[in-house]
Amino acid sequence: MAKVAVVGVGAIGSVIAALLQQGGHRVVLCARRPQAGLVVESPAGDVAVQAEVVTDAAAAPAVDWVLVATKAYDVAGAAQWLPGLCAQGAAVAVLQNGVEHRERFAPYLPVERILPVMVDCPVERQSATRVRQRGVMQLRVPQGALGNAFTQLFAGSPADAAEVPDFTSVVWRKLCFNSAGVLSALLLQPAGVVRGEALGEVALGIIEECAAVARAEGAVLEDDIAQVILQAQRAAPADGVNSMLADRRAGRPMELDARNGVIVRLGRKHSIATPRNAMAIALMEALTAPAS
Repeated sequence: MAKVAVVGVGAIGSVIAALLQQGGHRVVLCARRPQAGLVVESPAGDVAVQAEVVTDAAAAPAVDWVLVATKAYDVAGAAQWLPGLCAQGAAVAVLQNGVEHRERFAPYLPVERILPVMVDCPVERQSATRVRQRGVMQLRVPQGALGNAFTQLFAGSPADAAEVPDFTSVVWRKLCFNSAGVLSALLLQPAGVVRGEALGEVALGIIEECAAVARAEGAVLEDDIAQVILQAQRAAPADGVNSMLADRRAGRPMELDARNGVIVRLGRKHSIATPRNAMAIALMEALTAPAS
């Protein structure tokens, strides 16, 4: 049994906490405010999370593992917890969107103790104390000693956790899927928005740009990856709410840079045009800019 800290008790962090608990581990929830009565509606039934809750980073106990499930834009906030939690050399698994997991946390701890994790799970927060998990939590990590130790944390849980030999391809494939999610956030509509012919074409263009950059970064993706992803998105529940849409509805910051900005930035690096992603970013920034 390990002592595992979860930093960021949002939708993903809540499900992770429930899974670790089901695996028999001691869970520490690191949050801004007290967490009481947290329940995850999993596919197999409700799981009431029983965990130690810490709201002061200065009081954080040393643990065996740190799992960071904050949004990608809140790295500085998450890093405040690391000195106490990692006092005995704990590894840090970064469960965030995008492809720059190690780069974000490299300023705060040795790179060899940072494990990037691809997370794929349809989950939505229903209230401050309730989370709805619509499907299996998939976790993919690079092969190696750290990756193996991480997957063992979930050995006794319903999670699908595995090491992969080509993490670059896996994480970029997920970003291809996430990239078109900006359309839901822009239009303030759930996942079914891409079922229309016109917006489906826009989504295809966004995904194709991401795939082109992914290949330049070394990812191996099928030629028709954009069509495959669009079909999967159209087959998903039409009322599904991705995290960007949820954040915009709630007036919170969004992971625009981690999900679309990185495509534009790395596109420039490889001289690959990404006009659709650039336009999506410009529109979102204009729509959410503070009134002057």
